Amino acid sequence: MLAQQIVNGLMLGAIYMLVAVAFTLAIGVLNFLNFSLPGLFMVGGMLAFGLMRMGWPFLLAAGGALAAAGFVSLLVERFAYRPMQGGDPEVPLVSSLGFLVLLENLMLIQFGSDQQAFPALFPDLNIRLGGLVIGIAQLISLALSLGLVAFLSWYLGSTAAGRRIRTVAENRETALLMGIDISRLVPQLFVASALLAALAGILFAVNYQQVSPFMGEGVGFKGVAAMIVGGMGSIWGAVLGGLIIGLAEVLSISLIGADVVNITVYGLLLLILIVRPQGLMGRAATREKL
Repeated sequence: MLAQQIVNGLMLGAIYMLVAVAFTLAIGVLNFLNFSLPGLFMVGGMLAFGLMRMGWPFLLAAGGALAAAGFVSLLVERFAYRPMQGGDPEVPLVSSLGFLVLLENLMLIQFGSDQQAFPALFPDLNIRLGGLVIGIAQLISLALSLGLVAFLSWYLGSTAAGRRIRTVAENRETALLMGIDISRLVPQLFVASALLAALAGILFAVNYQQVSPFMGEGVGFKGVAAMIVGGMGSIWGAVLGGLIIGLAEVLSISLIGADVVNITVYGLLLLILIVRPQGLMGRAATREKL
């Protein structure tokens, strides 16, 4: 039973991992805690559900949901982030939170407040290893999440575009002097983080077969917790933090009870902040940049 719960925790951690990496891209490069990302997580799951209910095949519905999330992220960049550059950093944060509330209420009007049952894509298709049961959807989600993060890490470290992003992360003024077009780079980063969050929402819907207009709130906070636990600005730290938060949540439900899940998760976050304030893979003197 314990081994099975560890497997389940790692699968849930793959969802938190993508959300944490999305937050890491935003805060690691732009120094902007983008609170519209939980809304984009929800948009991914809800729009995929809505399009499938209209008769679209899953892959086409997922593509449509990702495209919608990318478009919304451009609106967030244009109206919440761009006008406030160089000003009070709290203003765009509150503006992005306004987008979260707006997205939730739009989905509330369209689909209602009840949880909706997402169609089962892999009914009764599991892998059994000894006494362990691993769902195909869970395995695909974990592999896809780790593959995307590995590709992103390689892209940032080994390509010219990735070096430009890291230059902006280190020093925006230096990047401008080097001729980097930040006005083009920033919207691309917004879209990339939105696609990661929306994909996490789709994978969550596929694995747990339920969606709702408020599905992003709890996952969003745990994604932020995973980012902090792993180390602010570190992509692989976000991966480690996501897996730890997923394990903590599932094991807490199994061993103690569902009522204390948030106490366990955020208590763990508080403990790590006390023992190692920079996070497990962060740097003590300065925040690691991607």
